[in-house]
Amino acid sequence: MVNRNLLRQFDSAEDDILGIDDIFTKEISEWIQSEDQDYEANKIVTGKVLEIRGDDVVIDIGYKSEGVIKLDEWREEGTDASPPKPGDTVEVLLETVESEDGTIQLSYRKAKRQKEWNAILAKHKEGDVVAGKVLKKIKGGLLVNIGVNVFLPASQVDIRRPQSIDEYIDRTIECVILKIDEQRRNIVVSRRKLIEDRRKIQKDKLLGELEIGQIRTGVVKNIAEFGAFVDLGGIDGLLHITDMGWHRVTNPRDVVQIDQSLEVYILHIDREKEKIALSLKHKTPSPWQNIEAKYPINSRHNGEVVNIMPYGAFVKLEPGIEGLVHISEMSWVKRIADPKELVQIGDKVEVQVLNINHDKKEISLGMKQCQSNPWGEVAKKYPTGTVITGVVRNLTNYGAFIEIEEGIDGLLHVSDMSYVRKVSNPSEVVQKGQKITCVVLSVDQERKRVALGLKQMGNDPWETDIPGRYKPGQKVQGKVTKLTNFGVFVQLEEGLEGLLHISELSDDKIESPEEVVKVGDDVDVKVLRVDAKDRKIGLSMKNVDDNTVPDDVQDLPIEGPEAEKAMEEKLKATREKEAKKEKEGGSSSGSKEAPKEKEGLRGGTGAAGPLFQLPGDKKE
Repeated sequence: MVNRNLLRQFDSAEDDILGIDDIFTKEISEWIQSEDQDYEANKIVTGKVLEIRGDDVVIDIGYKSEGVIKLDEWREEGTDASPPKPGDTVEVLLETVESEDGTIQLSYRKAKRQKEWNAILAKHKEGDVVAGKVLKKIKGGLLVNIGVNVFLPASQVDIRRPQSIDEYIDRTIECVILKIDEQRRNIVVSRRKLIEDRRKIQKDKLLGELEIGQIRTGVVKNIAEFGAFVDLGGIDGLLHITDMGWHRVTNPRDVVQIDQSLEVYILHIDREKEKIALSLKHKTPSPWQNIEAKYPINSRHNGEVVNIMPYGAFVKLEPGIEGLVHISEMSWVKRIADPKELVQIGDKVEVQVLNINHDKKEISLGMKQCQSNPWGEVAKKYPTGTVITGVVRNLTNYGAFIEIEEGIDGLLHVSDMSYVRKVSNPSEVVQKGQKITCVVLSVDQERKRVALGLKQMGNDPWETDIPGRYKPGQKVQGKVTKLTNFGVFVQLEEGLEGLLHISELSDDKIESPEEVVKVGDDVDVKVLRVDAKDRKIGLSMKNVDDNTVPDDVQDLPIEGPEAEKAMEEKLKATREKEAKKEKEGGSSSGSKEAPKEKEGLRGGTGAAGPLFQLPGDKKE
């Protein structure tokens, strides 16, 4: 309390006395800090800015000494933060009550952070939805300010991780708080979980509303080789490439683009697996409706080649309608190994409708049906007996194909190459690319086959020449060409062979021809029989110099590739029979030797194959 009587002794005016009184009563609260403040480390206290010393701010918190805070702590808050002025009251954090030099350490920035942190904890908890601005990209994610800086991992930015998270910088986004670490003052948030939670609610609602046949609006979210995924507003549906149009689609990006808004048709719903099939083409009627009326069988149309496969070409008749021209239906005459020999993608072609399978949505087309068929005139142009000249186009093990004209081939069979020569491979007579003259033997127009003959170009030597030069009983010389179980083939001249049966090799019993001759040996033989009809000659090495022929030479005209097999089987049966008789004769002491059967001609050969006859066989 001011002693006014004492002041009056110094002649002070009453007004001055009143001024001093006002000063004491007015500023006493400002000079002495409140004793309610708790001066403990890491506590927020109130202080007064005393002065600004360069970059230092001197603050009095009512403690034994003042504290100093760098002016940068206000500047770090951004351009909106105003620097302090002497006399301002501020809240600061008391970091250290008394340092080694006796001063106290204060922080404006940390006090502000702690107040913000306390405010967030008071307002939010884990699971709450918060909004904030993305400040910058940091290691592993983004830094978002929701009142305090929080961490948004890159994996939690979106449902599908974006190629770059930089696009989110400076954007305000909503997130859900995943975790709060009060001790470390860390908060982790997720935008992905928020989207998933909201989509789950939308998905359940949407699945309850969706019905097959509805038209819905969606947004293309992803594109793959097999189609596109469309967000219907809570659930994705698959728009398969085959359902993008009635026409052929090879690349989904030719039809849809990312983030494109589409109206789609609900094609199928699997509510258990939460899968939805979508379609664009089903929004319009199928072009296959009334297809038989638009493209009747045997009608001709112009189309475009849109795809080529090894087995044929696909021709587009109209958008959504394609037919297959099989490789066999491309040409009457050309032998096509690859459809690209005739057509290329983009070619305009005329086709004829061959067949329609409405259920499978397939149309069979033909190109050759729009052209004249050269096989229709083959029988007239090349009647039997016509001599033609062609080129050997191909060789097989049974003959040679001769090109008569483009697309028309005739077969020259090995059996029609020579009258006397046994031809085992056509390359022995003709070569590929060789020009050769033949005669037409027959024409099968339905099966598109022409039979040709080479030997028919001359006279048959078996009718005149061979029977005149080879007589029964005649001694001739030949060369062994082949050994079999039943005998030996002997070449009498080029292309002409005879059969020397095993029974005619020697007067003694022979088990195998190798006991007497071998391939390449020159032998003298006697002609036993000449069969001009079956083109066979039978030979013998017994009594070669005797020009007589036994009267019991018998005939069994077995021809062709089965002759040798048949001969072996009969020879085996004969030997078994003889062995059985010998065994039975030896078991009886008084028995006489069984009489031998008459031996006669066992075989002969020519261009048509071997001839043989076994004792006791009846003539056929």
